[in-house]
Amino acid sequence: MTMEIHSYVALGDSFTEGLDDATAVGGGYRGWADRFAEHLAALRPGLCYANLAVRGKTLGQVADEQIPQAIAFRPDLVSIAAAGNDMLRPGADPDALAESFDEVIRTLLQAGCPVLMFTGFDPRFPVLRLIRGKVAAFNMHLRAIADRHQCYVVDLWSMNVLRDPRAWGADRLHLTPDGHRRVALRACEVMDVPVDEDWREPWPPLGRPPRSPAAGWVSARRMDARWARVHAAPWLSRRIRGRSSGDGIPPKRPHLLPLSEAAAHAGLEL
Repeated sequence: MTMEIHSYVALGDSFTEGLDDATAVGGGYRGWADRFAEHLAALRPGLCYANLAVRGKTLGQVADEQIPQAIAFRPDLVSIAAAGNDMLRPGADPDALAESFDEVIRTLLQAGCPVLMFTGFDPRFPVLRLIRGKVAAFNMHLRAIADRHQCYVVDLWSMNVLRDPRAWGADRLHLTPDGHRRVALRACEVMDVPVDEDWREPWPPLGRPPRSPAAGWVSARRMDARWARVHAAPWLSRRIRGRSSGDGIPPKRPHLLPLSEAAAHAGLEL
């Protein structure tokens, strides 16, 4: 490894909380950060881990609610993936968000916390692709920030395997368990953590294709309509009411504890 990591704190929103990578028991979520911590612990027994990420949080909320607690822990590594929820809001300005993100990174580094950053995904689903240009612009800022401050960075945009629909849950916003697994492996690669798997491994062949292009188009539109009804409409309703999916939800691992103890505290099973 390029650095000694005996304590790790993960910050952010639903991506880092681990939606839709459900645990086998307890009704919680695992996610790429838990999986990454498990790889770290295999190399550094006794690794301490906290995950302060909460679904629905904006960059400003991460800065106000999670950064001070992370600094108080004085960890060997902090990961941060934030601003995705800001991007989904009308009028999001990637330039202004980048200035705020740079301030967050400088705050962490000035406190002595090495930082692992993440770029945004390449949104290719219908409707979501409308923000693709903004995400691309924000990613350019993030790469510049990482270069300027010498941060580690996981480039999610360039992970072609995540462009497969099987990497995404029904809401098209959160990764499936295998998507989270691949992101954890990519983070291990960036941090020089040895693993036995490759995040680039091709997906298995798809099943039988639709009988005709027309049938495929109809099936896709039905899926779009269901997504709009089941996922997009409730999200829009929360925005109108000024609510968030994370309202009232505490972090799943709020204390910096040895990984096995952190799992027990969260009611999880590794």
